[in-house]
Amino acid sequence: MDFSNWSWIREPLLYESRGDIVEITTRPHTDLWQRTYYHFRNDNAPVFQMETGEQFFSFIVKTEFNDSHQRFDQCGVVMYLDSENWLKASVEYENDQFQHLGSVVTNNGYSDWATTAIPADVKVMWYRFSRRGDDFCIECSRDGERFSQMRVCHMWEGGGKIRFGIYACSPEESSFKAVFSHFRITECAWKAHDGQQPD
Repeated sequence: MDFSNWSWIREPLLYESRGDIVEITTRPHTDLWQRTYYHFRNDNAPVFQMETGEQFFSFIVKTEFNDSHQRFDQCGVVMYLDSENWLKASVEYENDQFQHLGSVVTNNGYSDWATTAIPADVKVMWYRFSRRGDDFCIECSRDGERFSQMRVCHMWEGGGKIRFGIYACSPEESSFKAVFSHFRITECAWKAHDGQQPD
């Protein structure tokens, strides 16, 4: 992956990029969240991403988070358009028994959170982020080969140029190293819908 056309939003104090690997060391009290349920807003997580106007593609990345240890420590894939319009998918540490594999979609300043519990000893996750116009699909995989759908969503501000990439953060009093590798951009693996026709 050529990172020359990637850029940081809130560049982290500690990070390293070498070849096809990016490592981010998180800072405490960093997060991405808007309003819903918790009624607070946090918009200070570091995001590393590229911009494109391509309407149909897939982005694949491997994440490793062996050091995550505090509630909500997380790293994953992100599409950050602005503070009130973005989506992310990650594994969020909860305790020594389980973690949350989930996604957040934020449209017009309100976030949701969809999760499923996975064992705490899972320390590697692949993601595939796909675009078809202003609709998006996020999938996950344990091995980088067999992907399962996590989320299909519409982004109200996602119809033109978008920015997408990776992020890592520690919402509580914590810090850990997130490792990203095996970056790939491919033709859209999320195929056009074959079934009920549009109204």
